[in-house]
Amino acid sequence: MNKLLIALAFAAGGLLHISVLAQDAGAGDALYKALGEKAGISRIADDFVGRMVADTRITAMFKNTKLPNLKEQIRDQFCFLSGGPCKYEGDSMKTAHKELGVNKANFNLAVEHLQLAMDGNGVPFRDQNKLLALLAPMHRDIITR
Repeated sequence: MNKLLIALAFAAGGLLHISVLAQDAGAGDALYKALGEKAGISRIADDFVGRMVADTRITAMFKNTKLPNLKEQIRDQFCFLSGGPCKYEGDSMKTAHKELGVNKANFNLAVEHLQLAMDGNGVPFRDQNKLLALLAPMHRDIITR
């Protein structure tokens, strides 16, 4: 795992997002397929949430969370963002995270857990970076302190 690359990707945020989108213009559902389509994305979401809940540094943030619903929302969001047929109908990131008090360290832990979940599910590094680039601009709405 290259933490420096992840940090740079999130620091660059919108620029990396634009770069990846420009590279993949017209790619359609290529990222969705690289993530394993709906079944693969479901496994990634399950693994991702499981890792975060098991992490004693952030598990308290999930004490009032319905985990099956969280996994479903993450699955739908990843599916939609990656070009799949899903619709994300959950709350905005700002609304979903406003009461959690997420700081940069918490956010970075979540990114690390997502990368580990993707690694564990055989997602190639290049495709991991594509998804991370699509998610990166959300940090402005997720980090609240």
